[in-house]
Amino acid sequence: MPVTDSIFLFAESREHPMHVGSVQLYTPPEDAGPDYVADLYARMVASTDVDPLFRRRPGDPVASLGHVWWTVDRDIDLDYHVRHSALPAPGRLRELFALVSRLHSTLLDRHRPLWEMYLIEGLADGRFAWYSKVHHSLLDGVSALQLLQRTLTADPEDDEPHVPWHLSRRGAPAGSGNGSSGSLLGSAWSLTGDLVGAVPAAMRIGRLAVGPHEVALPYEAPRTMFNVPIGGARRFAAQSWSRERIERVRRAADVTGNDVVLAMCAGALRAYLSEHDALPDEPLIAMVPVSLRPKDRPGDGGNSVGVTLCNLGTDHADPLDRVAVIAASMEQGKALFGDMTVLQSLAWSGLTISPLGLASVPGFVRLTPPPFNIIVSNVPGPRKPLYWSGSRLDGIYPTSVVMDGQALNITVTNTATTVDFGVVGCRRTVPSLQRIVLHLHDSLLELEAALQLS
Repeated sequence: MPVTDSIFLFAESREHPMHVGSVQLYTPPEDAGPDYVADLYARMVASTDVDPLFRRRPGDPVASLGHVWWTVDRDIDLDYHVRHSALPAPGRLRELFALVSRLHSTLLDRHRPLWEMYLIEGLADGRFAWYSKVHHSLLDGVSALQLLQRTLTADPEDDEPHVPWHLSRRGAPAGSGNGSSGSLLGSAWSLTGDLVGAVPAAMRIGRLAVGPHEVALPYEAPRTMFNVPIGGARRFAAQSWSRERIERVRRAADVTGNDVVLAMCAGALRAYLSEHDALPDEPLIAMVPVSLRPKDRPGDGGNSVGVTLCNLGTDHADPLDRVAVIAASMEQGKALFGDMTVLQSLAWSGLTISPLGLASVPGFVRLTPPPFNIIVSNVPGPRKPLYWSGSRLDGIYPTSVVMDGQALNITVTNTATTVDFGVVGCRRTVPSLQRIVLHLHDSLLELEAALQLS
C-alpha cells in the first residue's frame, strides 16, 4: 500500500472519518412507475462481478499492519455495501441532506472493502438520489468523480444501471512498472532528477517567503472558529448555480472559473464569520488541492493530489478587491509550482499539509497556528448532459473530509448546466452550517452587482 494511501488509514478515528463521496440527484424518465427505484436497486445488486479495487480491504484491520498492505476479498456481500433507503415526509432536500449528514458521520467497516452506496427515494418532486462513500485510501476525490462519470451515458435510452464496482477496465498503461531492471533503473534515474531539481525549487520558495508575495504560504493564516478540535458528527448542505451565471462573472472579471468559485467562498465565509462576530482582521487562507494524475490514467485508484494555498482576501469588503487578490494569489501559486515534477510537487504539498498529521496529538491544534483555514476543492465534472439508466443527472454534490483544525470543507464540481457546491462541517463547531449556502448565493449576487451584470 503506498504511503499516500495508508496515511488516511493512520489518520482515521471515530472523530475523523476519512471517506469521500458525493450525492447525485436524478430525474427519472417520464414513463417511470412507482417501483422504478426498487427495480433499479434489484438490478444493481444482481451485478455481482466486482472489480479488484472494490474488493480491497486493509490487510490486518485491527493492527498497524493493516496500514501497510491490501487484502483482496473473494466474496463481496453486495446487500451490505449497496443499500436502498427512503426519506421521511415531506421529502424535501432538507430531509435528504439530514440523512446524508448521518450517513457521512459513520466509519466504514475495515473488516470489509471500504465503500458503501445508498439508493435513496422519497423526494416529493419525484427525483431520487445516489449517495456514495469510499475511503480516501482507495480513491481521491478526482478519481471518485471520474469513476462515477464512467457509470453515466449521453444516451437517455440506455436503461442499463451501470455500477461503479463493475466497469470495463483498461490494461496497464504502456511503460507501467513490472519489476524489470529497466523499469527500476528508470525510476531511480527519475528520482535522482527529482531530487536534483528540488534544490532550485526550494531556493525559489525560500526567496519568495522572505520577500513580498501574493501567494499564500503555510502558517500565514489567522486562527478562526474553523481551526479547532472537532467531534465525529457531520452536517452536510448543498446548492447548485447556473454555469452560465458563473461564466458571465468569469468573463466580466477576466479571471478563471476557479477564481470565481473561490471568490464566492470568500464572500460567504466573510459573511458567516461576521454573523458570529468571528471575522479576523487578516485574510483567510484556503488550501486548494490540485490533481497530479496523468490525463491518460484518470480512473486509477489511490491518491495523486498536490496542494497550493490561496489568499481569499476576506479582509476586503469590496467583492472585486477579493477577486483581484484571489486571482493574483492563484497565479503566483501556479507559477511557483509550474516547473516542478509530480514527485517534487507531492513533496512540497506534503510539507504544506504535514501539520494535519499531528492534529490528533493532544493540544497540538490549540497551541499551534493553523497552516491554513479551510479546504476548498474544485473538481471538474461532465460537460454534457448525462443519464443513468434513463434518468437525467441533475446535480453532483461532493461530500468530503473534515478533521481536527479544519472543521469546514467546501468542494465544488459541475454538471452540463450547473456548478454544484457540497459543504461539510463538524456538527458541533460549525453551527447553522446551511447559512454558508445562503451566503454563497449572496456572494454571487454581490459579484454580479459589482460587475453590473444584474
